[in-house]
Amino acid sequence: MDESGKRMDRLALITKVWPWLFLAVLLVFFEVWAQIVARRSFVFNLYNAQSILLAASAPLLLAIGQTFVIITAGIDLSVGFVMGLSAVCVAQFTLLGGQSVASLLLASFGTMLVCLIPGYVNGVLISRMGVPAFIGTLGMYGVARGAGFLAAGSGMTVSVNHVGLAWLGTGWVPIILTGILLLIMHFVLSKTRFGQYTYAIGGNLQSAARAGINVKRHLTIVYMLAALFAAIGGIVYTARFAAGAANAGESMLLDSIAAVVIGGASLFGGTGNVIGTLIGSLIIAVIQFGLIFIDVNAFWQFIAVGVVIILSVLIDQYKERLGREG
Repeated sequence: MDESGKRMDRLALITKVWPWLFLAVLLVFFEVWAQIVARRSFVFNLYNAQSILLAASAPLLLAIGQTFVIITAGIDLSVGFVMGLSAVCVAQFTLLGGQSVASLLLASFGTMLVCLIPGYVNGVLISRMGVPAFIGTLGMYGVARGAGFLAAGSGMTVSVNHVGLAWLGTGWVPIILTGILLLIMHFVLSKTRFGQYTYAIGGNLQSAARAGINVKRHLTIVYMLAALFAAIGGIVYTARFAAGAANAGESMLLDSIAAVVIGGASLFGGTGNVIGTLIGSLIIAVIQFGLIFIDVNAFWQFIAVGVVIILSVLIDQYKERLGREG
């Protein structure tokens, strides 16, 4: 291999592992700052670790489903308010059912069924009617938003007091739940035929159809999967805060997309993985918590995350160019 080829390989490797390197740099920076200024650890502090993981867990649940969508070269703008609809529905259903574990399970199951509806409609609009993903899911964004506020009753937050629900939102439980779901979906995406079909559709939709993949059905399932994870995110939100709010996921929509892109998925489709999405979620959570930790104005969080998103897209475009030149 000549020197030019070796250089291309090195650059390709750097673009592939940069999220891990960037996360490491962030942790080192905040650790050094904490040791010098606060005389305590940032990284090796159980409270900090739990806070970062909790902050990452809800956007990560949205981002797991969003990963599948983006790999197919789509996008789902509705998941934030589907999560809000879920948060309100599980609160209302739990209030109707009482304090039993069975009532909580039924409330959660019913909530997930309700939230699969917007996912199914998204899938049908995009895969069968040819509506662009951006437009179709933007429309569902508005529908889910209105439905959530109506379900809450004039837009009010729905408070709920249930022992089982409170347990689900306490301490490390939501973190562990998110971790288990992450591992399951990593297996699905990397080791199953469903995952292979997802990559194939994102890589070249026409070729996937010619290869015998039922593209319409698969895309519909992918958007339903995104809605399902938004529903789980809403249930966890209500469990954590003992209340369901229709705008629960509004601020997490962009974080979920950012996590997928920062984690290495291409907006052109065909690439990405759930572990990369995890790293992207952690980068965002570390930036948000770290800036608060060093007493920086909270509005700088938006600027910092925005800069990282732009950097991610530039790197994605550079990877595409490297691929074409290779």
